[in-house]
Amino acid sequence: MGWAERMHALTFRFAVPGSMRTPDGWALEWRGCGVMGILNITPDSFSDGGQHRQLDAALAAARAMRDSGALMIDVGGESTRPGAVPVSAADELDRILPVIRALAAEGLLISVDTMKAEVAEAALRAGAHLINDVTALRDPAMRQVCADAGAPAALMHMQGEPRTMQQRPTYLDVVAEVGAFLQERASDVLAAGVPSVLLDPGLGFGKTLEHNLSLLRATADLSSLGHPLLVGASRKRMIDTLAGVPDAADRDPGSLALHLHAARQGAAAVRVHAVADHLQALRVQAAIDRVG
Repeated sequence: MGWAERMHALTFRFAVPGSMRTPDGWALEWRGCGVMGILNITPDSFSDGGQHRQLDAALAAARAMRDSGALMIDVGGESTRPGAVPVSAADELDRILPVIRALAAEGLLISVDTMKAEVAEAALRAGAHLINDVTALRDPAMRQVCADAGAPAALMHMQGEPRTMQQRPTYLDVVAEVGAFLQERASDVLAAGVPSVLLDPGLGFGKTLEHNLSLLRATADLSSLGHPLLVGASRKRMIDTLAGVPDAADRDPGSLALHLHAARQGAAAVRVHAVADHLQALRVQAAIDRVG
């Protein structure tokens, strides 16, 4: 079976848009590589900071992603770019809750990008469905929030923390270490009662260019860890290093190249800014690669 026919699934303990009731809860299933659309409600994200601070602009962007065929929308109220300054939970919630409530009322599937248990809990109460945590639910309170709500989580590998992660990242074997970390976190999180997980190798989060390329070359191995793999290379600095594109907003062609590679190697989803462009490219690539 080729990548375009491969089925992926997440389990929820509550009904979510597009899900089916099963003995274990509600299953969201999709074929091939899904697209998670990025909706940053922040003033300082590296690529699109400030564009979606107004509710009308955020909703228009999310609707466009939905209409293009996005699997889910990932709403974030705190930048995690290298060197980012943390924000308070209150500020983060002020940014994201109006957007979550409005998107939930329109029936969109919503992921929330946060590291804080207080934010995750309030976001799920407001209508979000999945928590995307760059610290991989290492905080026991985060695990408890997701377990109590019956919400899946995206678990990302990050060496260090956003303010310092790119200073001197070091690994003996980046693929083995990232893979082992993700397997360990998945085991701990599931044992805590979280119903299912996505695994994210964390491109650009405490990694050099060579680390990122090694992980991308190992996508097939990382896709075989027993859980859906999420890859997020959208507009990241590695594209500038490889192709000389200093303006992050101009890096969508490089993002497409990296994400098409990841999809063909078994990634279940890609996290992107340019949703329509990625879905078009994935459909064309799927037609080329389809078996039979």
